Amino acid sequence: MGGAAAAGFGLGFLTAAQVGPIWLLCLRSTLRSGFRVGIAIGAGAAVVDVAYAALGVAGASKLLDVAALRVALGLAGAAVLAFLGLRSLWSAFRVRLGGEAPEEVGSPRSAFATSLGATASNPMTIVSWAAIFSAASTANAVGSSTGAAVVLLGGVCVGSFVWFSILSAAVAWSRRRVGPRLVGVVDAVSALAIVGFAGLLGYRTLRDA
Repeated sequence: MGGAAAAGFGLGFLTAAQVGPIWLLCLRSTLRSGFRVGIAIGAGAAVVDVAYAALGVAGASKLLDVAALRVALGLAGAAVLAFLGLRSLWSAFRVRLGGEAPEEVGSPRSAFATSLGATASNPMTIVSWAAIFSAASTANAVGSSTGAAVVLLGGVCVGSFVWFSILSAAVAWSRRRVGPRLVGVVDAVSALAIVGFAGLLGYRTLRDA
């Protein structure tokens, strides 16, 4: 069981550490609204990561072999990320112009809900986790028991959340030491990158259709 927990923690931590749209969403949200909002983003990502990992273990990735379903989900995911990125970009410019509304600052609850939607928007994550668990099984990291699989999934959740906690803490610490102009630049660049990830997801979905 200890090996499964360690393997799950490592998988969750390293997967979360890869730069992607949720990584960037956590970065810009923490810069704008502080540590609590960043932690909420991380919690949402960890919940979806472990849910998709469980679906991967259960073999749900085979549903994406249906071309029409795969294309529909991929394009829907691209649309969600594009919306988040464009909204973030607009908010970044409004902040720089001094026109930010109080309700746009963000709260942990809204950040958690946004993170759930953004992380779940890429259904191909199920395929990634299915491949990861296949490799882990080959290396005897999962084991043959249901208990070991559950422990591994718990490790994934904890590992993912720990990474986002570290990221949020680091960004919150640096937030107090950088000027508003740099915060605005990072905010805008992160928003553009999220839009870029949306375009990449849409392109790959149509290319592989």
